[in-house]
Amino acid sequence: MELGMGRHADPLLPSICCLLAAVSVLAPGASASREGNITVAVMLPDNMKYPWASPRVLPAIRMAREHILRSGVLRDRAVHLLNFSVEDSAGSCSENKAQIIAVDTKLYHRPDAFLGPGCVYSVASVGRFASHWKLPLITAGGLAYGFDNSEEFRTLVRTGPTTTKLGDFVNSLHAEFNWTRRALLIFHDLKRDDRPHFFLSEGIYINLLAENMTVEVLPYEDNTSYQEIVTFIRESGRIVYICGPLQTFFNIMSTFEEEVKNTEDYAIFYLDAFGESLSNEAHQPWHTSAMQWKDPIKLFQNVFVITFREPDNPEYAAFRTELHKRATQDFNVQLEPSLMDYIAGCFYDGFVLYATALNEALADGVSQNDGINITTRMLNRSIWGVTGLVSTDQNNARYTDFSLWSMSNLTTGQYAVAGHYNGTNKEIVWSKKGIQWAKGIPIDDPRCLVSCEDHISVLGVVAVGSGLALIIFGMSSFLIYRKLKLEKELARMLWRIKWEDLQFESPNKYHKRAGSRLTLSQRGSSYGSLISAHGKHQLFAKTGYFKGNLVAIKHVNKKRIELTRQVLFELKHMRDVQFNHLTRFVGACIDPPNICIVTEYCPRGSLQDILENESINLDWMFRFSLINDIVKGMNYLHNSYIGSHGNLKSSNCVVDSRFVLKITDYGLASFRSSYDNEDSHELYARKLWTAPELLIYDRPPPQGTQKGDIYSFGIILQEIALRNGPFYVEAMDLSPKGVHLIYTVYLNTVHEYSGYTDPVFLNQEGSTSILNNLLSRMEQYANNLENLVEERTQAYLEEKRRAENLLYQILPHSVAEQLKRGETVQAEAFDSVTIYFSDIVGFTSMSAESTPLQVVTLLNDLYTCFDAIIDNFDVYKVETIGDAYMVVSGLPVRNGKLHAREIAGMSLALLEQVKTFKIRHRPNDQLRLRIGIHTGPVCAGVVGLKMPRYCLFGDTVNTASRMESTGEALRIHMSSATKEVLDEFGYFDLQLRGDVEMKVKWLFLKEELILC
Repeated sequence: MELGMGRHADPLLPSICCLLAAVSVLAPGASASREGNITVAVMLPDNMKYPWASPRVLPAIRMAREHILRSGVLRDRAVHLLNFSVEDSAGSCSENKAQIIAVDTKLYHRPDAFLGPGCVYSVASVGRFASHWKLPLITAGGLAYGFDNSEEFRTLVRTGPTTTKLGDFVNSLHAEFNWTRRALLIFHDLKRDDRPHFFLSEGIYINLLAENMTVEVLPYEDNTSYQEIVTFIRESGRIVYICGPLQTFFNIMSTFEEEVKNTEDYAIFYLDAFGESLSNEAHQPWHTSAMQWKDPIKLFQNVFVITFREPDNPEYAAFRTELHKRATQDFNVQLEPSLMDYIAGCFYDGFVLYATALNEALADGVSQNDGINITTRMLNRSIWGVTGLVSTDQNNARYTDFSLWSMSNLTTGQYAVAGHYNGTNKEIVWSKKGIQWAKGIPIDDPRCLVSCEDHISVLGVVAVGSGLALIIFGMSSFLIYRKLKLEKELARMLWRIKWEDLQFESPNKYHKRAGSRLTLSQRGSSYGSLISAHGKHQLFAKTGYFKGNLVAIKHVNKKRIELTRQVLFELKHMRDVQFNHLTRFVGACIDPPNICIVTEYCPRGSLQDILENESINLDWMFRFSLINDIVKGMNYLHNSYIGSHGNLKSSNCVVDSRFVLKITDYGLASFRSSYDNEDSHELYARKLWTAPELLIYDRPPPQGTQKGDIYSFGIILQEIALRNGPFYVEAMDLSPKGVHLIYTVYLNTVHEYSGYTDPVFLNQEGSTSILNNLLSRMEQYANNLENLVEERTQAYLEEKRRAENLLYQILPHSVAEQLKRGETVQAEAFDSVTIYFSDIVGFTSMSAESTPLQVVTLLNDLYTCFDAIIDNFDVYKVETIGDAYMVVSGLPVRNGKLHAREIAGMSLALLEQVKTFKIRHRPNDQLRLRIGIHTGPVCAGVVGLKMPRYCLFGDTVNTASRMESTGEALRIHMSSATKEVLDEFGYFDLQLRGDVEMKVKWLFLKEELILC
């Protein structure tokens, strides 16, 4: 079977097309693509019988163009679409017209890429031109095997289903059911139009031949006798693949029912790519037929339908809705939901894939019309599109997923998906029911059922007997070797750890020795540091160091351990467990009284810690990743020697430094201690995850049951979904998918255990690769960490601002800055400053008549008033002692001779304010303020280490104090030194007071102190 087989075309056409191609290449400027804007030629038929018809696909291409422009993938480059119809006057795909349109488009429009066509022969002709012109051709059609020739079709990219991937699926089916000999392939072929059934079948033919199988082929046409087809089936094989129109398939099956009695001996696969036979609500293939069937359920029980797998991601659902809406608006076409919408989605994803590769090429300085380079960037590439994961192989063909439908209800005959084929990893994921064969799996070679006489010679008997003896001897030797090896491993006790080998030093001391052997997360930057204030140490996990590695240590409440054979086997099997989603068992210490289990330490904390930490944002992709990790770990555990967990809960699900969730505290059922204090809160809290059927036991089995583990898993699902503890009852909206998941776990627990291999538990992350999943987890963690750091930084800056404001209130600004820089504040001499002293006359007697609280209130009100006033002057408040108030100007920042003026002005303001000041508990009394001022040199510095004070020293301080103490109430008493400075300003009126037991001083009244 080769591409183009049985296809006849005009013999002059290749020459004409080659000439047109040469003209387009040699035309002036034809090879020079216009830099800047992107031009894409869309070549599609209009006839709706094709999956890639223009009314269905062109809206998807326009949606993709809008997405590309909106997302800024191509920055500010415009994207222009040229739409051409490639069908003839009869409404069929025309390779002649496709070639002419391609050449004309290249000559007159110089596109950068082609989208379409979809029909095989059109893709073949245009694809060769595109490869010659080095222009990418992206299509979701062209499913033929011949397009795998990447040397001939160098720039062809197929983002839709291909027949080769269908062949891979069939190979997996045959391997699953051990069909290795022969198969039958029957397909409808009229050798005209696009021959869809011929090309859909050729991948099966080629792939089965590659597996050294015998493939009997029968092409049929409309006038072929159906009895001839059934005779061919009955005489040639039991595994049958039929590909043809639905009505002809019904005719074949009707004849098959009449001619064949043992229909259950056959396995018939109908290749119905777009699920036309299952479009009815009953999902019964025969339901849409008007034919009369004798017993359709018996006939169709071994009949299976193969379709493309319909994407179930939310992007596809939104895409389909918008696609149908636009088809109605743009083409007045009402589209019905079908798998043909999947082809439109593949064109959408192909356009986005091309734009992504083009963007990378442009970023690397590659020309936009270097199709070879751009196409190469789409090889072995994966992106997430509206149809799910889009992955291409080395031939730029997409890995395709398929669905296998079988009869799931033997009463109604209803069909359901028996299994999904994942094209990326070439595996079939079966549903819970799988396939219900009518009489077991059919054999693929009917000749094995024919009895015949075998003439076996004596030599043959001897050969067979010798061979059997050798096999028995070999198996016995192997079993003895395994037995001896097992006994040796049990005797060596490689799991044993001595107590002195465990170190419990402080992490800081250990870090000094270990150097760079510990990762950054183990040095305190772990997720655990966001959970508790103890850095990397979690509150519930004891840790230590074994051979330089940080490990988790769980003490066992037992006086001694009896090393029975059962315990030795359990310890050996624990040591053999090596799985990425189970914590690694390091060993156990059985030295009384220090009996403990040592396991791998996971620094990110437990799942319970993460869920209870509100600062961590968990989107549903992250949650499904955690769920998927639990499923994988428990699936491995249930299929291992250990069998079940018995204590599964969120605190026993821990996260390592790579954000991989691992299950811990499993196995060693006879090694672990029972819970002595049955009335403790901890015991009952632990039972919240225990299945009801285990709660009836006073001491349930420590290893639990697999059904019990499923129940515990359901509780954990509720915790993850609601981010609250078990049995949280507050209403919360969940997605239907999440509700279905938890409900399925409940059904599996209560009614029928199916294990963690049920499809509902698997592939919750879609087809996302492990690397993408890990990068997504790391990105979310980084975002959470950035938000937390930003929040903590803002809090720190706010506290820093408050502390600085408080410091500036205690010390001068310049002095505070020196102390903040860690500098020693040196004492400094000032030649001339003015010092202010004041107190309240009669304060002692007033205090005696007042309560202590009233005195404190009085001073607080007064000094608050004073503090507000002095802010308007260039002064520094030194201190307050009782009713004494001390202020200075001219230090620590010198201000020339302005210090006297500032103190004088401040004194007048204070004197004026105190006359109107009201005492709360004595409103009729007036405070009598006495003020003294002196100007002279001082020495200033910070005294003391604790509660440092900025103090002034010198005779000037004493003199200013004397001026205050010898003054009069409601008077400002100043020295002659201050007067001399004030006289230079010329707007203060002063009055001579006279002798007062010291040098002549000057007295000035507030009323007499006026501005000049």
